[in-house]
Amino acid sequence: MAQSHKLVANAHTVAMYGRRCDDSQLVAQSHKLRACPLVTAVLVPRGSVLSTAMSEWTRYYDASGSDPRTTLLDALARFAEPGLAVDLGCGTGRDTVELLRRGWEVVAIDSEAEAVRRLRATIGEDDRLQTQVGRYEDVTLPPCDLVNASWSLPFCPPLQFEAVWRGLVNALRPGGRFCGHLFGDRDGWAPADDMSFHARAEAERLFHSFALERFDEVEEDSRTALGEPKHWHVFHVVARRR
Repeated sequence: MAQSHKLVANAHTVAMYGRRCDDSQLVAQSHKLRACPLVTAVLVPRGSVLSTAMSEWTRYYDASGSDPRTTLLDALARFAEPGLAVDLGCGTGRDTVELLRRGWEVVAIDSEAEAVRRLRATIGEDDRLQTQVGRYEDVTLPPCDLVNASWSLPFCPPLQFEAVWRGLVNALRPGGRFCGHLFGDRDGWAPADDMSFHARAEAERLFHSFALERFDEVEEDSRTALGEPKHWHVFHVVARRR
């Protein structure tokens, strides 16, 4: 494992959870950063460990696409009119842009400041857009009609996942929708103590107060956004709050 990869992984751990990890943990975590949509925003000196992580995020943002995710498009097609959406783990805004284009108001949240800066640069001034930089456990979601969590919830630590999920569900108005992704228990990054994975039955139980409108389980060998090989086990979900 290249030392730079280890530095990036350690920076991710420190930034997200305020703790360090030893080299054995770094080896296990180093590839996870490369596709993770969320990392805490920090001010760091040039050349430091955390600045290395920020540079790695720049590569990720440059490599990721600009098309909205299919789960979002599926959810939007089920609404009669636009409302208020929360884009949780918005990244540089590929889903936020589509929401605004369709007339939605959006609260876009990401824990990486560069992501929000890029989103603002893309959108410009728009009174329908609010942005927040913050970690899962530090943000309170407003009452809303849609929570979009594209490829972000798996990076919520297991100890925080239940509270984060409860806050997400409570924020959705009756008839509102969740769309996004969960990682299955056979994903190539499982097990890991700083990420959340779910067996199919566990994932389905999360939606006991929802009507499932889409629940696609995909398992395949493919690549991350930066071209690294990975075994994916992912649930693609659209669900309506009862």
